[in-house]
Amino acid sequence: MSAKRKIEVFSAGCPACEETIALVNRVACPSCEVSVLEMKDPGVAGRAKSLGIRSVPAVVIDGKLADCCAGRGPDEAVLRAAGLGQPTA
Repeated sequence: MSAKRKIEVFSAGCPACEETIALVNRVACPSCEVSVLEMKDPGVAGRAKSLGIRSVPAVVIDGKLADCCAGRGPDEAVLRAAGLGQPTA
C-alpha cells in the first residue's frame, strides 16, 4: 500500500473556509488524507503560526504551506503606507 498524502485545511468556519474545504475534498484523490483544523483550538493556532499561516483558509500539503496560501495577512509596512498610525490632517 502506498503512502497517503497529508492535506490539512486550516479553517475559521467562515463561508470562504467552507468553500476551500469543499474544493479540497472535491479535488482530493483516494491517496489524499484530508483533515480540517479549526483555528479556535489553541494547538491548531500554534501549529498554523509555526507553518507561517497568516490568514485562513489555508492549505498545507505534506507539511508545507501551499504557495497559494502564503504571504497574505496583515503587513505593518503596507498598513502604515495606507495611513495606519498617522494622524489625519
